[in-house]
Amino acid sequence: MQVATSGNMLNFGYWKQDTRDPVAAQTNLCDIIGDISDLKNAKNLLDVGSGFSEPAIIWKKKYPVLDISSLNINQNQLRFAKQLLGNNKNLELVNSTATTIPFRESAFDRVIALESAQHFKPLDKFVQESSRVLDKDGILCIAIPILADSKGPEILKIGILKFTWSSEHYDFKTVERALVSNGFKITRKEIIGDMVYPPLADYYIKNRESIKSRIIQKYPAYVEKILYRSIQKMKEVSEKGIIQYVLIKSIKSH
Repeated sequence: MQVATSGNMLNFGYWKQDTRDPVAAQTNLCDIIGDISDLKNAKNLLDVGSGFSEPAIIWKKKYPVLDISSLNINQNQLRFAKQLLGNNKNLELVNSTATTIPFRESAFDRVIALESAQHFKPLDKFVQESSRVLDKDGILCIAIPILADSKGPEILKIGILKFTWSSEHYDFKTVERALVSNGFKITRKEIIGDMVYPPLADYYIKNRESIKSRIIQKYPAYVEKILYRSIQKMKEVSEKGIIQYVLIKSIKSH
């Protein structure tokens, strides 16, 4: 993702009509999540599965009084994030799993998992931990790629994505069940797959040669070929409704 986009974010992005490139789309998604999470009224945010912490840096610039902790299991990504931050000490970087969060109860009023919760296993344990560290009426916001039905034939129809999407393949019912059973009330749900997968695929296909030239400088040529096939399949199964992308805002109800 870094090589292909020349940026430091790892999400698919939200593509508006005037969005010109992946970094702009990724920034759009960060802004949408910030709005849905009502970060302008938040004090303490835990960004779980924070990647290189670029979304957290964007949120910190937009909401300067917000205290942010970026939690990630990947030490290499955290080291890179530390380089990005430089002397900026306004973000706390934490090396931990999403299912054992090393903070006290009620430490945060917001928890965000921006395109990371599909990697958390078991998902229920992450939601349980989010509930523990959230204050009363705290908000958990999740942006996640999902299957229409992970238990049905759709899992067989995603083809190469079953292997190249290195994550769990949750459906909405699974995510909803994890939230509700752990005391969250879903107050907002937005299905945005049409604004995620097809335009990203179209961008890649249109600009394949320039993207390919960057990728093969660091990876064998066959890696790009697999990526290209995955991009094509992603667009196909998205347009058939087999995969979706959902934004969920939930509030800790007890």
